[in-house]
Amino acid sequence: QVQLVESGGGLVQPGGSLRLSCAASGSIVSIASMGWYRQAPGKERELVASITTGGSTKYADSVKGRFTISRDNAKNTVTLEMNSLKPEDTSVYYCNYFYDRHYWGKGTLVTVSS
Repeated sequence: QVQLVESGGGLVQPGGSLRLSCAASGSIVSIASMGWYRQAPGKERELVASITTGGSTKYADSVKGRFTISRDNAKNTVTLEMNSLKPEDTSVYYCNYFYDRHYWGKGTLVTVSS
């Protein structure tokens, strides 16, 4: 089993920035992929960004150029730096760990509003 604990959500004005962090613990496998998904009310969960152990990244088109994902393999943490936030980024953000199956954090709410 893998446990994921997120932190860093909150309320921010349009154009602002937030940093989300996630720490993984338990039966960690070093080659697992980690990332962030989000789900807005009435919508399906979608990939925001992911990163492999080797540092290869993938981003949703809607966040390219604004969000940056990084990870610390030694600490089993993944971070999402979110800049130039828009109201449409408002969502619950979930940390994800994938090796043999998907593991999910409980989610952290990001609200972008003036």
